[in-house]
Amino acid sequence: MRALTVTPGVADSLELRDIAAPPPEEGDVLVDTLSVGLCGTDSEIVAGDFGVAPPGQDHLVLGHENLGRVAEAPAGSDLAPGDIVVGIVRRPDPVPCGACAAGEWDMCLNGRYAEHGIKELDGFARQQWRGQADALVKLDPALQRVGVLLEPTTVVCKAWEQIERIGQRAYFAPETVAVTGAGPVGLLAALLGIQRGLEVHVYDLITEGPKPGLVRDLGAVYHTDSLQDSQVRPDVIIECTGVAPVILEAITGGGQNSITCLTGISGVGGKTPTDIGDLNRTTVLQNEVIFGTVNANKRHYTSAAAALAAADESWLERMITRRVRIDDFRDAFEQHDDDVKVVLDFQDPT
Repeated sequence: MRALTVTPGVADSLELRDIAAPPPEEGDVLVDTLSVGLCGTDSEIVAGDFGVAPPGQDHLVLGHENLGRVAEAPAGSDLAPGDIVVGIVRRPDPVPCGACAAGEWDMCLNGRYAEHGIKELDGFARQQWRGQADALVKLDPALQRVGVLLEPTTVVCKAWEQIERIGQRAYFAPETVAVTGAGPVGLLAALLGIQRGLEVHVYDLITEGPKPGLVRDLGAVYHTDSLQDSQVRPDVIIECTGVAPVILEAITGGGQNSITCLTGISGVGGKTPTDIGDLNRTTVLQNEVIFGTVNANKRHYTSAAAALAAADESWLERMITRRVRIDDFRDAFEQHDDDVKVVLDFQDPT
């Protein structure tokens, strides 16, 4: 069968190759791949900056954002042929650490977890894959066109869960949310804010293309000025760019008792000057919280599925700005000005 692979650590080694069918030991559920979403992590792996092949292999099958259809499932499971599913990306470490043993593998303590398409496990960019039933999440069939957005939605579901847990430290009645970045994660973070009945402000530099309309049609406010210049003092800030100056503005731009969640991953080596003393003074005197979050566990997949099912499907469809056939995979990695989410389709569009 065909699979999109890279040789980790080797730049531009992206290749569509024939590989063996997934062996039964990978799981008792066989899944036909429908589509795979692409993100910055995939681009970093293709550039040779990241990625670890499975033990004994020199190549890694790419793809962690995924959507598939069950081909075979064991009797007695919650799955049946024809079900639309998403495979969970991170799997617990084999020790396991306390967090992984408790099902909180997104908070793994020893770093020995594995991740499909990223670290030590082949990804989902292949015609078929296998998994255990408890490592798959079944979706509403109505989400077949947009269910590939589930994995990035899990990231912001976890972020919102953490925000709400932190808020319970004291009185917590947020009204205003600021989201920095109108990429897929930022748009989905804004969606969850709107679903919570909050006033949402989204900040991005782009003035043309689909982003401004996506934000406005969601019911949020789109800004091309900075958080500081807009004079919005949010109760919650979700930073989704990983851009150092934007991060600095996010962690200094909250109101009294504000909570700032960092989801973007930055490059290293740059310098962004700031007065640490002033940052500390403000954070302490305003009872602020700044925290980072990454990945997700199964309950976040479940809540993400519910969030997508409750969203306007046509709005979600507009987030997917390009669908590229797997034969044309190289085109998918060419950046277009209007790109929001690019998806590789393994099946003919229906």
